[in-house]
Amino acid sequence: MHKILLSLALLLTASIQSAQAAVEDLDRIVAVVNEDVITLSELDRRTDQIIQQLKESGTPVPQRNQLQKQLLERMISETIQLELAKKSSVSLSEEELNQVVTKLAQDNNLTLLQFRQALINQGTDYEEFREQVRREVIINRLKVKQVDNRVRVSKGEVDNFLKQSSSIDKNREYNLLHILIALPEAATPELTQQKRQQAESILQQLSDGADFKKIAVSFSDGQQALKGGDLGWRKADYLPSLFSDEVLKMERGAISPILRSSSGFHILKLADIRGDKQLIHQVNARHILLSSKSGKNDSELKDRLNTLLERIKHGEDFSALARANSDDRGSAANGGELGWADPNSYVSSFKEMLASLKENEISEPFKSDFGWHIVQLLGRRDHDNSQEVLYNKAYKALTQRKIDEEQQSWSRRIRDEAYVDIRL
Repeated sequence: MHKILLSLALLLTASIQSAQAAVEDLDRIVAVVNEDVITLSELDRRTDQIIQQLKESGTPVPQRNQLQKQLLERMISETIQLELAKKSSVSLSEEELNQVVTKLAQDNNLTLLQFRQALINQGTDYEEFREQVRREVIINRLKVKQVDNRVRVSKGEVDNFLKQSSSIDKNREYNLLHILIALPEAATPELTQQKRQQAESILQQLSDGADFKKIAVSFSDGQQALKGGDLGWRKADYLPSLFSDEVLKMERGAISPILRSSSGFHILKLADIRGDKQLIHQVNARHILLSSKSGKNDSELKDRLNTLLERIKHGEDFSALARANSDDRGSAANGGELGWADPNSYVSSFKEMLASLKENEISEPFKSDFGWHIVQLLGRRDHDNSQEVLYNKAYKALTQRKIDEEQQSWSRRIRDEAYVDIRL
């Protein structure tokens, strides 16, 4: 009897130790990032989410251990950027987060309650989803503050760009897939050679028929790696010149040779090509902006705009009120007029408000990234590719090129400057 009890006790002890070891393994640290850590349980949760997303998009799923190496590097970069955002006082309030999540629900033609239930039904923890959205928005705001807002494009650069790109078919768009094998800023010749050999090995696998998206998810250091390297539809003007020069030579479905830049080694696949409409839809509008930088809260700004709106409805001149009150000093000098523009050039909330208005109708106060607005739609038109439109498109394309390049350099630099100890 004692032997049986002893055996049971030993079995129970062994089971407890085994369970404890499993918990400890699940919560063990897989990376130290400055003063923060990433645990195996966090990595496992994110891995499961990515696998589900890849399956839903039809992208082949690589081996779990390879995917986790990729994802851990992404989580390290995310942790570094979130720490930097905190130091830079970049944040997202609960009210703003609610607005973002509500917009995501609307984009899926669901109420917020339906959207939440849909996430739960597909196995996604709703609160964890909200936190991931919070992280992504904060990181995007940080990039805008530290990179995008510092990019400048001169008139001379635009003029030169238009001369150089005169041979590009302005009515074609390219759907590109991208693999980047990144190099740190101060890479040694030995490391550079090692990374080139890795790129050559990947190119050989692709030549032998390997799935490009699966390889991108497994090995690419590019920002869209976990989406199979898909850069989406872009005109040649909007691509880095290194890419556009090569893409113009490629046939649909072709894979590029290895391309070298300061960021590392690139491989492209031209997934598809499509034409573009000859006419550009434009809107003409004027607005009054009350900036959120004024120190007043949302309620105060909204109330002030409602007062201005009532004055306009009672016969006061919109232009005069814009000149006197709008914090957008560029348009205020013109009575708030923004001129004819592609609605896609505006932030989403402004674009959507314009789309909902009839000609000459004035909106109710609404909020954007810049503050609170009222806007009046003055007209709509379909406009041919005039020189002015080409200039604006070239300016936007050059700006986007510079932003893409600067964001890549910035991400690499802050990664190199951080303390990272990978323990996976």
